[in-house]
Amino acid sequence: MDGYIEIVEFELGGEHYALDIHLVREIVEMKPITEIPRTPPYIKGIMNLRGEITTILSLNHLLSIPDISDGGRKIIVLVPEASQGSNVGMIVDDVHSVMHVLESNIDLSREGYGDEVANYLRGIIKIRKEGIEEEETARLVLWLDMKRLLENFFANAQRT
Repeated sequence: MDGYIEIVEFELGGEHYALDIHLVREIVEMKPITEIPRTPPYIKGIMNLRGEITTILSLNHLLSIPDISDGGRKIIVLVPEASQGSNVGMIVDDVHSVMHVLESNIDLSREGYGDEVANYLRGIIKIRKEGIEEEETARLVLWLDMKRLLENFFANAQRT
């Protein structure tokens, strides 16, 4: 019997992405962000979230995805363990659901996408249509390795 993984599915640039639920502390509506001058474009600024200063990153910029949102965005706040002890939130266009996904519905192959993609992609999740043939896929969701993506981000930030 297959095991399950639990993910948060979200939208960014019109595509669906996922990250492991255990990395998420909370999901909040977009709030005012204080910009910090002379920071890279992927650092949108900081915000006071329940008394804690939280750095807000643009996942669009980190992944080189065009920003096509028309507002109504959300912030996924990560647990500090996912971001080297820092309080970090990421702006996404929308959060769709928390899901249990069968491991057999995940393609773990990262070949053919290039080394840069392999640095942050854990796999591709095939979301099946309810009540349709087993081979019928409703959509594909890119499962991000958020911990690795943020490790690369912090490593690059320390070099600059």
